[in-house]
Amino acid sequence: MELYEIIKRPVITEKSTIAREEANSYVFEVDKRATKIEIQGAVEKIFKVKVAEVRTINMIGKKKRRGRIIGKRNDWKKAIVTLAPGNSIEIYQGV
Repeated sequence: MELYEIIKRPVITEKSTIAREEANSYVFEVDKRATKIEIQGAVEKIFKVKVAEVRTINMIGKKKRRGRIIGKRNDWKKAIVTLAPGNSIEIYQGV
């Protein structure tokens, strides 16, 4: 897989912002087939930082209802990437 196929987008929520400030952790939506080693390599090459730890979570899509029709949101995979001390990702600085 290509680097930009592995890392789809950053997840910017209140909880991820607190994790970024307190634990130097960044949250990304990643490809469902990506492994922790692939995610670590992609983050290190794209952002030129040193990764200390990668944790992954499979997010199950919620069921949603519009009248009689019941639908489901897409399933996706979330990666929480903790950087080594002294590293940061610049794209998050203006957010």
